[in-house]
Amino acid sequence: MEGVIAAVPTAIDKAGRPQKEPFLEHCAWALANGCDGLNILGSTGEANSFAQEDRKSIMSWAAETLDQSRLMVGTGTPSLGETIALTRQAARLGYKTALVLPPYYYKPVTDAGLIDWYTALHEALGSDPIELYFYNFPQMTGLAIPVNVIAALARKFPSRFTGIKDSSGDLGYCRDILAQSPDLCVFPSSETSLVEAQKSGFAGCISATTNITSLLCADIWKNRASPDAKTAGELARQRTAIAGPTLIPAIKYLVGKRSGHDDWRLVLPPFQSLGETEIKELENKLSA
Repeated sequence: MEGVIAAVPTAIDKAGRPQKEPFLEHCAWALANGCDGLNILGSTGEANSFAQEDRKSIMSWAAETLDQSRLMVGTGTPSLGETIALTRQAARLGYKTALVLPPYYYKPVTDAGLIDWYTALHEALGSDPIELYFYNFPQMTGLAIPVNVIAALARKFPSRFTGIKDSSGDLGYCRDILAQSPDLCVFPSSETSLVEAQKSGFAGCISATTNITSLLCADIWKNRASPDAKTAGELARQRTAIAGPTLIPAIKYLVGKRSGHDDWRLVLPPFQSLGETEIKELENKLSA
């Protein structure tokens, strides 16, 4: 998997139950409008706010309807047992790649402890062919996965640990990973990194705002050997307009505006839907 990957949101109803049809409609739209792949049940998908059974339903909908070769799915939780169960389910459904957060509750955690945790996940999966991507998001987890931990696991289990999504915003960290593990697929979380993807060896990006900026992203990725400066500037402008503390509600609002499905404005607590003032500010920024 490489290129422009959208971390897709999850549609819900007023009771907080995931909604199949609007979710799949948006997934199909994203794949038809510039995205090379989708990350199901990542942070943008509010994965950690859903019960396990809801997560299994959502991953089933995508696997049964969409091109599985273009999908990855978030299965990480602080619980090793739950992570194993979700990743096994993903493998049974045909997912080729699972995105796995580190065990972030107990801190401090040693490098050896992290290696043991990921090794236990690998061993529990047995002969299941699903590959694992590390998911580094220290702003949420309070835990940055050390580069040497990633390198050690990639060396020991090269067919299992094959990539990483880095949401730290630190491109130097991404370059350090590639310096130690050049075979890993490294995906920064901002599509603005696509401008230097070829120079730095990035496999693409996995981004929330790509749900909105996908066509601009596709242009940059296609022409990554010599990206157009004007396109890159517009891409950066739109991402800046959307990103921030209301990122997920803003993404869902904009997906709802495109699709005409009002329930997209609904979010799970502790998120709050955008208010009218916030909507007006977002619209003004995007149309400036």
